[in-house]
Amino acid sequence: MTTSTSDIAALIGDQATDLGFDACRIASAAEAWPAGARLAEFVAAGRQGEMGWMETTLERRSHPTAMWSDARSAIMLGVSYAPDVDPLELLKARDCAVISVYAQGDDYHEVIKKRLKALARWLAEETAAEVKVFVDTAPLMEKPLAARAGIGWQGKHTNLVSREHGSWLFLGVILTTLDLPPDAPEDDHCGSCRACLDICPTKAFPAPYQLDARRCISYLTIEHASPIPEEFRTALGNRIYGCDDCLAVCPWNKFAVVSNEAQFHARDELRAPKLADLVKLDDTTFRALFSKSPIKRIGRDRFVRNVLYAIGNSGDPALADEATALLDDPSDVVRDAATWALSRL
Repeated sequence: MTTSTSDIAALIGDQATDLGFDACRIASAAEAWPAGARLAEFVAAGRQGEMGWMETTLERRSHPTAMWSDARSAIMLGVSYAPDVDPLELLKARDCAVISVYAQGDDYHEVIKKRLKALARWLAEETAAEVKVFVDTAPLMEKPLAARAGIGWQGKHTNLVSREHGSWLFLGVILTTLDLPPDAPEDDHCGSCRACLDICPTKAFPAPYQLDARRCISYLTIEHASPIPEEFRTALGNRIYGCDDCLAVCPWNKFAVVSNEAQFHARDELRAPKLADLVKLDDTTFRALFSKSPIKRIGRDRFVRNVLYAIGNSGDPALADEATALLDDPSDVVRDAATWALSRL
């Protein structure tokens, strides 16, 4: 059994590379940090919108040890999903739908969790330490932990930015009872740049490093179950699932190379799907198209709602028949979106 924590940390890095992780660094899980207070301010201001779980899990999210008191170290892991095209280009094709880069391939939760479990199993066998794995599935604040570990820093858009991978990293976490030597945190390299703030179509950033989710297109198209407020519908453009604008415009992306993980490459049918095709999806065809995709989580009704908003923004009268066909849809959010789309066309 390996006894030196420095040796263990080095071996963890080797194992992570062998498993296909692009980044692996270690942070203390037990030290004090300001992220919990920032989250409390976010919730107190109501900026979480309909994400009620952020309030109910606030105490457990306040610190890694609030969820698991025995945690001493956080092994932070990243996998690049950098695309092979500029996501902003498709915004010009108004008859096509724009799907966030992260959702054009396989569900990252499933892909990364398998690797996390493999690494955690090896670590437990090697050291007899207790371990728990997380990939955006528990009340754990991954981005502040990744910044503390030095994988990158939280940019002005509040997302993680890496000098090697830009804004395109999926994160996973292994908490452990091992007291491993932590890596140094990364400095903030945003400087005076405001590109991510200025490009936001709905002005979702009240100030640098602050996000109002209620105005964010990613939140509105994915987490928001009700009809999207009319003040934001035009700004959606043809974005039907998520929004990459603040990520794609980041200058640090120039150092990112296309992800070598084939499961995260865009499926051909999701690169530039036609609105006219997507709006026809029923529950069965929706589930078939988005099998193994994170998009399946929002369900057919919310998805078609978003497609209808994009149709309303398309300026193409030829799509009016598609909206008309859904005026009597069983879903109230679909009917509302169809009515709005027709009013625009």
